[in-house]
Amino acid sequence: MQFDTSFPTLDKGITFQDWPWSEVRAGTSKKHRPASANANALKLSCELLRVFVAEAIQRASTIAEAEGVSKIEATHLERILPQLLLDF
Repeated sequence: MQFDTSFPTLDKGITFQDWPWSEVRAGTSKKHRPASANANALKLSCELLRVFVAEAIQRASTIAEAEGVSKIEATHLERILPQLLLDF
């Protein structure tokens, strides 16, 4: 059974401002504090998140396959999440 684990790469000019969470501001101050990130740090963070999600899908698909199910469900992710978080 094959699961699609391909992800689009983020090297297509996506910036920090393109993401919806760029509107979230740190702290409780009413001052406008623009958020910024180093481009290399952003790429590294995106790659780490991509690898994390790919690993989660791979592990959950192994559990689903062992159960004879062709679709990953929330219960499969719940079962792999504790060890996945420890591994990362």
